[in-house]
Amino acid sequence: MKDAVEVLKAQKENIINSWIREIRKDVSVTKHTSRIVLRDHVPQLLDDVIGIMDKFEKFKVVQEDLIHHELFENSMEHGRHRAATKGYTLEQILREYIIFDKVISKYLGDANVHSPEVAAVIKYSIENAMLYSGIAFNESIQEVRQKFIALVAHDMRNPISAALFAMKMMKYEEGEERFELVRNMAVNSLTRSVELIEDLLDSITLEAGEGMTFNFAQQNIVDCLIAVHHEAAESYSNEIILACEKGEIGGVFDGTMVRRVIENFVSNAIKYGSENTPVTLSCIDREEMVELSVHNFGNPIPPDRQERIFNFLNTSNGSSSRGLKSRGIGLSLVKAVAEAHGGELKLHSNESEGTTFTITLNKHYHEPGKLRLALKI
Repeated sequence: MKDAVEVLKAQKENIINSWIREIRKDVSVTKHTSRIVLRDHVPQLLDDVIGIMDKFEKFKVVQEDLIHHELFENSMEHGRHRAATKGYTLEQILREYIIFDKVISKYLGDANVHSPEVAAVIKYSIENAMLYSGIAFNESIQEVRQKFIALVAHDMRNPISAALFAMKMMKYEEGEERFELVRNMAVNSLTRSVELIEDLLDSITLEAGEGMTFNFAQQNIVDCLIAVHHEAAESYSNEIILACEKGEIGGVFDGTMVRRVIENFVSNAIKYGSENTPVTLSCIDREEMVELSVHNFGNPIPPDRQERIFNFLNTSNGSSSRGLKSRGIGLSLVKAVAEAHGGELKLHSNESEGTTFTITLNKHYHEPGKLRLALKI
């Protein structure tokens, strides 16, 4: 066993390089995956196997708690990493481990140190690593799927609530023009709800490394703010102010996603801001970037919460002056949309100035077309 350990230590890099060459031949997803991604946690897993073999000399038997202790962490991390890498399936992960076993055995065989005892320890170690990685992979995929479903379901509330409000306001005796205006508002809100339901159905088949589908197109982003402003002014009692320096700011955006972000900002501003103070929507053109903001007065967001508020499915308690629930799931959508547009998020909140949520978008980060981008957990 000791001789086998020394061979593995000496040939570590050669084993990993040989393994990468072999999986590129046999595991389809790896053909277009970078070496850095493929190597993730593999050196550590090989070290774990070496550590188990080294300790086997002392214990003389393969102990389950030893295998668990040595392999668990890196195997689980390997599975989670593969879940975040586009195109991977459970079958492909298991195939990687089978090839890993074969490559290790070949090097030991070439050095004439591959005894039945050595083979048994390696086999048992690899089988346990396969089990842990498989569990972590499936749990990660399920976690992303559940979070994405919750995120979409959360965002369905805004357009459905707006449609319901509009239908309650529909009174034909107020005149045909007013009636048509409110009816169109309800139809638009329900149309967006249907789009969100389609996103929800897509999420049911979410696979490794996948996430939200974005539909990028050349458009005037100011139109999104005007639409949200018009609907919010009709729906809420607060004064809704639109402050844009320009009437047109063109670029390649997913207008539906950007609108959902602004709606989320406005909804939170109404919920968590002071009741009788205005909410301001603004946009600033900054050459290659555009900056969209929503401001409200009211209780500020504590500094410790500001750092984690955009985390995926953050469920910490909000600071609503009206006893409402936390900002919660919706703000994680904002982070995903910002990243998809090559932008960033800014949050400024204090007692004297109020709270401002800002999203910056790169005008030409993508070409027009559909693109599915991974969600970061």
